Amino acid sequence: MKRGSYWLGFILGFLYILDSITQVSASIHEYRKEAFIRQSNAFFFHGGSEGLYASKSRDSSAAAPDDNPSKGKSSIRFENVLFVRTKESSDKQNEMQSKTGLVEAIILEVKDREKIGGAFIKSDVICCTPELSHNGSCNVGEVIIQKDPDNPEGPKRIQTFFEGTNQEAKMMAQFVEINSTGMYYLYFMYCDPQLQGTTIRGRTVWRNPGGYLPGKMVPLMTFYGVVSLAYLALGLVWFLRFVQLWKDIIQLHYHITAVIALGMCETALWYFEYANLNATGSRPMGITLWAVTISAVKKTLSRLLLLVVSMGYGVVKPTLGGVTSRVLLLGLIYFIASEALELVEHLGNINDFSGKAKIYLVLPVAFLDAWFILWIFSSLSKTLEKLQMRRSMAKLELYRKFTNSLAVFVLLSIAWIGYELYFNASDPLSELWQISWVIPAFWTLLAFFLLVVICVLWAPSSNPTRYAYPGEAGEDFDEEAISLAVGVKVTGATDPVTGLREGLEEDKRE
Repeated sequence: MKRGSYWLGFILGFLYILDSITQVSASIHEYRKEAFIRQSNAFFFHGGSEGLYASKSRDSSAAAPDDNPSKGKSSIRFENVLFVRTKESSDKQNEMQSKTGLVEAIILEVKDREKIGGAFIKSDVICCTPELSHNGSCNVGEVIIQKDPDNPEGPKRIQTFFEGTNQEAKMMAQFVEINSTGMYYLYFMYCDPQLQGTTIRGRTVWRNPGGYLPGKMVPLMTFYGVVSLAYLALGLVWFLRFVQLWKDIIQLHYHITAVIALGMCETALWYFEYANLNATGSRPMGITLWAVTISAVKKTLSRLLLLVVSMGYGVVKPTLGGVTSRVLLLGLIYFIASEALELVEHLGNINDFSGKAKIYLVLPVAFLDAWFILWIFSSLSKTLEKLQMRRSMAKLELYRKFTNSLAVFVLLSIAWIGYELYFNASDPLSELWQISWVIPAFWTLLAFFLLVVICVLWAPSSNPTRYAYPGEAGEDFDEEAISLAVGVKVTGATDPVTGLREGLEEDKRE
């Protein structure tokens, strides 16, 4: 029962993501009849949060007449924001009154969060009460904000009033310039209980000095550009070696070539996706979906490549035999889970997807990764044992190097997972947003260097018998193993050549 409900949640989460794809665009936070949540004596709606860099100072005398005045400025822009209260609430008001309800937009830097509410006057309330108003600390019906004389640009308040019995109140178009680098939060709040049931529509556009790309994603654009060039360099070196020794190419080399090509396409697409997002303020859905899909395909094929190499495919056995269907099934399930998680991660940076939706998708991927690791090392153990029995010393040495390298990468992965958990637990409010890009960047680099290791160990060679399966290298049996066995004759023992041939036939049956 629990397993069924778990997978139902996973499927519903995936469908939710697919439904949300058309709603996402850059640093534009859309509000579609969103409801307010009660907290203490206030009602609030989280309008978004992003890391923003301070505006760049510009010389107005040197600016061209046709220059965009917002160029080089960091800002939050309010567009067509509309508050709608219930009919019951509007009917209670006096038609002649000019102000019959107040909604406030509060913009604050995360370090100023203690200045919102009555904490500084030793009170748990968020909205001003008559008692606090008598002390001159605040105005009744407004959110309490502690003013700092040394920082007049602290938490900013923008007020919008309902008039008479109108059900709607439209917020005036606002352009709020950001002059201090930090993680900024936007909340819409009201204090009047009679406004309960009010909803919000519209959008806000967040911009950094260099464009619309959110602050924590800015370094990733440069990173993906550099890594795509690294994949290009690796691809050129591999291609030249591939062409030079094309007569000695084995099936495994084609698989490695595919992973290099996918890595190059993946990082290049993410670079162009970020560059377009930064320039236009909207996400090109075509590029985004291609980038997400190719990323999921590349991750899947990379893990399958490690698995089939560990099984000795093309080295110890010519085919995977009966396990082929299981390997392909695992790959298909991993692709679906990875695709869903990629969508959540890359859309969640903008629209603040809930943690629950992400948990449903992180757990299957983590479980499948663990399954891959166990299967890979189990297969490596069997392959090493088989090579040792056959006394294929060159291949044995190759696989020992591969096993040691893979063990190092797995240990690095475990250590980084621990650091990532610590990082997220110690920074719940994203105060370290300027270095958070290092978390995803590490996994991209780790995958790249692991691919480099495989390219070095299984590079095309003029002597393919060094690691190729005998039949694939054009030989009938393992000459190296025979050379080690020649001259050793035991009465009643099986002929070494016959024994080896029987072993090869066994591998083919597998």
